[in-house]
Amino acid sequence: MKLSRKSEESHSVQTENVLQFGEGVFLRGFVDWQIQKMNEKGHFNGGVVAVNPRRTGNAPKLNEQNGLFTVSLQGLQHGEIVKTSSVVSCVQRGVHPYKQYDEYIKIAENENLRFVISNTTEAGIAFREEDKLEDRPQESFPGKVAAFLYHRYQFFEGDETKGLIFLPCELLDQNGEKLKALLLRYAEKWNLEKEFSTWIQVANTFCSTLVDRIVPGYSEEEAGRIQEEKGYKDDLLVVAEPFYQWVIEAPSFVREEFPAEKAMLNVKFVDDITPYSLQKVRILNGLHTAMMPIAYLAGCNTVREAISNHHIGIFIRALAYDEIIPVLSVSKGEASAFAEAVLERFQNPFIRHDLLSISLNSLPKFKARNLPTLKEYVKKYRKVPKLLSFSLGALFVFYKGKRGEEKIPLSDQKELIELFQSLWEKSNSKKSIQHLVSTVLSLEEHWGEDLSEIPGLVNAVESAILQIEEAGMENALKKLFHLSTT
Repeated sequence: MKLSRKSEESHSVQTENVLQFGEGVFLRGFVDWQIQKMNEKGHFNGGVVAVNPRRTGNAPKLNEQNGLFTVSLQGLQHGEIVKTSSVVSCVQRGVHPYKQYDEYIKIAENENLRFVISNTTEAGIAFREEDKLEDRPQESFPGKVAAFLYHRYQFFEGDETKGLIFLPCELLDQNGEKLKALLLRYAEKWNLEKEFSTWIQVANTFCSTLVDRIVPGYSEEEAGRIQEEKGYKDDLLVVAEPFYQWVIEAPSFVREEFPAEKAMLNVKFVDDITPYSLQKVRILNGLHTAMMPIAYLAGCNTVREAISNHHIGIFIRALAYDEIIPVLSVSKGEASAFAEAVLERFQNPFIRHDLLSISLNSLPKFKARNLPTLKEYVKKYRKVPKLLSFSLGALFVFYKGKRGEEKIPLSDQKELIELFQSLWEKSNSKKSIQHLVSTVLSLEEHWGEDLSEIPGLVNAVESAILQIEEAGMENALKKLFHLSTT
């Protein structure tokens, strides 16, 4: 039997007050799961209409299951293995705007509609010159939203009480402001009345948000277990880790209307999202980028293998607490709690996170995630951070493209890979290693500045490379921590 409201009679129908652009596993396992929790605790009556933002999507499948799906949480939480599942029923229907445009645009006439939530990937919040108001629908996500809002503006005759609250979940800094700017750009391009542009800005609220949860998606094994235990087949099953966090930069009335905090969910409403974005990028993403070359060269293939390795585990924890957290602008207690959760997530036995998937564009990632920490550490302590310097050296060795006799499939800008290949072919002495380090660190077109001018950095990175090349990664790590404790 397929999962349906008939098979789950306890699930009621909610008023449609949330328009959701995106019906993939992340929004279902993150946003819809939280709306469900708010509904169950009596703090919200959230009914979601899920819209395909692209030509393909799950709207038809959602309708086949009456909007129902199972979310299975699997992982570690506070040292305990968590494996639970629950049915989410807040999604009322799916709409495919490419096949049901009239039904889609009519949603704009719903006076109960209050929230717009989206996850169209970072590439989704972008302007498409070819989009026209008369398209059915526009190709871009912001184009669809602009046309939708214009229809709502016209239908309610510019009523400012019919504005919407936007909670975009795309992984972009200031995603709310960027979405608003694109909507205004479409209004101008389509020569719409200035009053509409004013209505966009005055009647609507664009919140920038930060989302965090690993949602691997559908699992055949878990679907089979659910069918055997619960007696229903779920083609939209979602597997997710227990950890989640949603930070929302919003005025106080949004907190009241979207009562996630009252439902004791891990949602923070803040005046400035910047420190929390930095915390996630510097700790979670920064640790990923820093550990990758060290762990891979040591013979590990996954994040879990890395954190389980004694010496690499010590390195990861020390990097978080000794070099990253001390230069963060959030409170030490908050950052430490987040770091502990991250380290526990790295140990999740149910999620395979390959190091090679993290290695994509590692040099730009180091620049974005770890270089700011390195520079702030130098500014605060007047010395280069040993662990980040060692990680950078390991990254340069990784770009040699060899793990023993095994070729490493490097994935980065072609020019950077070719530069490393050329430099490593000539690096057969200590002096040539120093030349390699100085050459790469002085690439202003990549780093945005000449890093070789940071006092001590060239020597620290060169020393790391020589130790790794001469002694191997495990012995280099042992020596690193011996030196750092004397």
